[in-house]
Amino acid sequence: MAPRVLIADKLSPTAVQIFKDRGVETDVKAGLERDELIKIIGNYDGLAVRSATKVTEKVIAAASKLKVIGRAGIGVDTIDVPAATAKGIIVMNTPFGNSITTAEHAIALLLALARQIPQADISTQSGKWEKNRFLGVELTAKTLGIIGCGNIGSIVADRALGLRMKVMAYDPYLSPERAIDLGVEKVELDELLTRADFITLHTPLTDKTRGILDANSIAKTKKGVRIINCARGGLVDEKALRAALDSGHVAGAAFDVFSTEPAKENPLFGHPNVVCTPHLGAATSEAQENVALQIAEQMSDYLLRGAISNAVNFPSITAEEAPKLKPFIALAEKLGSFAGQLTESGIKAVRITYEGEVAQMKTKALTSAALAGLLRPMLGEVNVVSSAIIAKERGMVFEETTREAEGDYDSLITLTVVTDRQERSVSGTVFADGRPRIVNIKGIRIDAEFGPSMIYITNEDKPGFIGRFATLLGDAGINIATFHVGREAPGGSAVALVEIDGIAPPELFAKIQKLPHVQQAKPLRF
Repeated sequence: MAPRVLIADKLSPTAVQIFKDRGVETDVKAGLERDELIKIIGNYDGLAVRSATKVTEKVIAAASKLKVIGRAGIGVDTIDVPAATAKGIIVMNTPFGNSITTAEHAIALLLALARQIPQADISTQSGKWEKNRFLGVELTAKTLGIIGCGNIGSIVADRALGLRMKVMAYDPYLSPERAIDLGVEKVELDELLTRADFITLHTPLTDKTRGILDANSIAKTKKGVRIINCARGGLVDEKALRAALDSGHVAGAAFDVFSTEPAKENPLFGHPNVVCTPHLGAATSEAQENVALQIAEQMSDYLLRGAISNAVNFPSITAEEAPKLKPFIALAEKLGSFAGQLTESGIKAVRITYEGEVAQMKTKALTSAALAGLLRPMLGEVNVVSSAIIAKERGMVFEETTREAEGDYDSLITLTVVTDRQERSVSGTVFADGRPRIVNIKGIRIDAEFGPSMIYITNEDKPGFIGRFATLLGDAGINIATFHVGREAPGGSAVALVEIDGIAPPELFAKIQKLPHVQQAKPLRF
């Protein structure tokens, strides 16, 4: 029986034809209400959507046959990925289909902002001839600061260099070598803020990037700066930006994305030096066609052959390989996440060593999982398929080494991250119970399972630390689930991995940091 796919949002007719040509039955029912979708979703093996359809937990619960959800585009925030994963449903996206279109829109807003094109158009078409009112600025020789120089940011840099602008970029994952290849100057954020004439954002929205341009950051910018955001709403504090526009410190802003969308009202609206568009970054006929064709091909390949590509919740492996690889994929991703959550400076290189039985497995999938875990804390929308590409885009060197078992474990994965400041290694294994474990941190032996919420501490091995630490958690009403410690030698460097119930508040970490002999205290989420 041929698989059936429901196309719940408007896709290119060519995409529909691809499904049919490949032997996949297709129903196009765009604009369904949630209850209507829930009523019929149980009849389908695949669901293709854009951004309009919300694939909620209730929709997924009703999807008794569903094997794959395909998002024609990048963001999967309208899909409950954890619920899909728990039910064994693959979630795919098309991570690179909109890159050129979004970059071109940023350049269009850059030019519109520099020459006040929208305001001049309205004025002229209303019968006025205000030639002296609209005094613009040249882009030639001006400095463009790019926050986030990945796939889209690097295209913007290339186009800006073509306009004879000077380009600088802030991106912790951009290597100096890659910056040279792009022709951009790699700088820290504060330097970019103080030197740039124009600032454009091209970074995902994560806990680390949310509000990256807040009141404090905007105050550091050069007077007369102009700011463009075609990336994600929430990267800029819109109220703080409005205040800076009103004061004249910021000369203008052009936004395609907003903290709340659809944006029926916003602090930026109504200001004479602001240009706004309704999230048009991916709105070209070419981009719409590209992502639609890609998702049709990917979904067909999976439903007919079991091939997985661009999945956000599972690596590209066959059904036969999955049972043996699955616990090691979880281990690799968690080791990467552990290192990524502790890394605060640019990554120069990543080395992954596979020892013993795991060295005979599909290490490419494991490396992709490790890189995804490593990059996700900073970059957000990174999956196990795109992680290697994203790492290469930033000039990150990563290498795999396989060898026979040399120690106490049948299988061992060691991840080493090299930054400008330090080199950090973490090792893990999977025992017979199938649960991933950390067994070595920075050369210190430890044996700890990964918990949803953990605290990582480095300290000197001195009496009294554990008692004081436990008292702080008890006073804060935080329950300790597990407590694992390791040390180099009596009285030497020590580490602790503590699983807790719930999430520790930031003020608790400030208190932990002040404990005698504590060097570092960090929250971890897995």
